[in-house]
Amino acid sequence: MMPRAFITGLTGATLTAEERSFLRDARPWGLILFKRNVETPAQVSVLTAAFRDAVGADAPVLVDQEGGRVQRLGPPHWAVYPSAATYGRLYDRDREAGLSAARLGARLIAADLLALGIDVDCLPVADVPVAGASPVIGDRAYGDTPAKVANLAGAAAAGLLEGGVLPVVKHLPGHGRAGADSHEFLPVVDATIDVLDQADFAAFRPLAHLPLGMTAHVVFSALDAGAPATTSAVVHRVIRESIGFDGLLMTDDVSMGALSGSIGERTVAAFKAGCDVVLHCNGSLDEMQAVAAEAPVLAGEAGRRAAAALRLRQAMGDFDVESVRSRLAALLECDGATGARVTS
Repeated sequence: MMPRAFITGLTGATLTAEERSFLRDARPWGLILFKRNVETPAQVSVLTAAFRDAVGADAPVLVDQEGGRVQRLGPPHWAVYPSAATYGRLYDRDREAGLSAARLGARLIAADLLALGIDVDCLPVADVPVAGASPVIGDRAYGDTPAKVANLAGAAAAGLLEGGVLPVVKHLPGHGRAGADSHEFLPVVDATIDVLDQADFAAFRPLAHLPLGMTAHVVFSALDAGAPATTSAVVHRVIRESIGFDGLLMTDDVSMGALSGSIGERTVAAFKAGCDVVLHCNGSLDEMQAVAAEAPVLAGEAGRRAAAALRLRQAMGDFDVESVRSRLAALLECDGATGARVTS
């Protein structure tokens, strides 16, 4: 049976009987994991397998494993990876070294994830931060110019794909100018269309070929003063036409504080605007059921994009983890950045 157009979370480290029943009946396209779902490698592997068994398909499993402040998997079982800004500093000193480091870091992350049955990483962040913006992006960004951000984000995406893990570029069409954290509040950006086009949108254009993308819960008043990007048909046209993104477009988490209305209303609004898939993260079964009730079967153009993305889940050739870890460490030590080493 065809999956439904949503990605769900879970409450804990194992499937409850209620969750198993929900997954079997609702057939979400994917699962996203958070720290509450992660204990040990063996446990995560069992959980991802149990999810796929419940939905009856080789469905994608996602996680936010950026490095820096945003890592759902960490010590003692998994390495600590540098922030995007660390790669950006190295890039400023030596462009090729920065690109190589970003690719190698992502390739190592892919190896960690694929061993657990996780095959989608919500990386790279292609937002371009500006002075005075909320620190929610901050060092998660590769830099403050669109060319630098696009180049390093592209290198990270390539590293993931080489490891058989799909990248999710975020947050379309840009979260770097937001003056508030969209986890808590709805940011409103008043920049002109020309400024947005030349800075924020410009970072995403070179990445428009990537298979998966995530929207920003941000209002761009010059485009649509009445709705954030996630629920704005106007902004979706910018993403598809001006930026040129043709991959599967998912929402950021619809349970975040930036959005208003019930979970069901948020879900309907996102689909109406043009999102292919709705992402719901907090593991509340009642909310998961509300999303599922409004999510259509993943078919048509959305189904085509989903199928095209999943065909890319193939690792490329042999991979010596320890050798690559040493190469990355050497690059980062040359940069001399505090806290930049990849450690386990």
